[in-house]
Amino acid sequence: MQTSFTPAQHADPHVAESEKILRRCVHCGFCTATCPTYVTLGNELDSPRGRIYLIKDMLEHGRPADEEVVTHIDRCLSCLSCVTTCPSGVDYMHLVDNARVHIENTYRRPLIDRMLRSLLAAVLPYPNRFRAALSLAKFARPFAPIFNRIPALKPLGAMLELAPSSIVASVSSTVGAVPVGAQKRGRVAILSGCAQPVLDPGINEATFRLLARFGVEVVVPQGEGCCGALVHHMGREQEALDFARRNVDVWMREIETGGLDAIIITASGCGTTIKDYGHMLRLDPMYAERAAKVSSLGKDITEYLSTLDLPKQEPKQLAVAYHSACSMQHGQKITMVPKNLLRNAGFTVRDPAEGHLCCGSAGTYNILQPEISAQLKARKVKNIEKTKADIIATGNIGCITQIASGTALPIVHTVELLDWAYGGPKPKKLTALGVEG
Repeated sequence: MQTSFTPAQHADPHVAESEKILRRCVHCGFCTATCPTYVTLGNELDSPRGRIYLIKDMLEHGRPADEEVVTHIDRCLSCLSCVTTCPSGVDYMHLVDNARVHIENTYRRPLIDRMLRSLLAAVLPYPNRFRAALSLAKFARPFAPIFNRIPALKPLGAMLELAPSSIVASVSSTVGAVPVGAQKRGRVAILSGCAQPVLDPGINEATFRLLARFGVEVVVPQGEGCCGALVHHMGREQEALDFARRNVDVWMREIETGGLDAIIITASGCGTTIKDYGHMLRLDPMYAERAAKVSSLGKDITEYLSTLDLPKQEPKQLAVAYHSACSMQHGQKITMVPKNLLRNAGFTVRDPAEGHLCCGSAGTYNILQPEISAQLKARKVKNIEKTKADIIATGNIGCITQIASGTALPIVHTVELLDWAYGGPKPKKLTALGVEG
């Protein structure tokens, strides 16, 4: 793609980076076939190619974002399916990230939209606040149908409908110590996360148990918190970088004192962001090198487990539909490892049709874009149920919450099934639904 940015514009490193990305696009349109919003809406401006044109025009002319640009960029899920498809290697992830920062800095959203986004940014990354908000949500849930009838308030309705009816008690982060006398095979830190330990603390609990059983010491460094993904995808750059710096400080302290073989991440959305810390903080001379080190140690739990050579288990009479989260298959390029681990653990793995398409969760997307999200969820659930599987497995808490709201099939994190297969307890969701195995 031909561009005409001025030398003065190149002085802005984000604009300079965006131009390099734009120049790689050759207008081929391959991305349109795998873009969930284009497939759903059929609007060229809701495809990666269309959004690239809008971003180019906005940045090249150095003008503030307008309503049209914001509408179509907001509809982007950042699923990165287009990145997997693109034959030219267009780095759409960083391009749309830069566009969102520009929107945040130059566009004044309607009051209700501003308030809602500020609320999400102030609550979701903080487990205690999030837990308190969910406790209050049950009292407001009866008003969800009313909010859904008012266009500007539909996100509030979606938020209340997604809130669980009950909150699981938090678990201790001290579980998972290597058994006395066992051979120690490694030492890792784990990202506790923000939303996941509130919505489903059993995921990290299963991770602690499984790793300890195979001789891996798991530490939870004091002070780590949200990875920054939630605010990052809202264009709130400084907040995202502050989260990243805090985690880099915490993990580097652990690396320098006790040593770490990996930083384990059990939510693939967080994994994509942590593996990008090196890029996010590349312009910060105090953090660039340390952030790159942290990114290099970031591992999805299934990536790390694949290095432990887990023993093959006897076949189970259970079929698992594996949903590959977008942040897993497109963001981190992890595709076969989770399925191979499940097969090795004795499960029959089935791949749903259109597995490359997003389920519609995408961080806060199912709150901020509830109508498009609902269409994508229905399409995803239909394809999963066609597999006739007994269980759904995936590696991202957002996908678990989204898909569970549309099907009666039990859905669990991949690591919960692996923990069960290697001596841990049956996941509570399977026990409650009477799944045998």
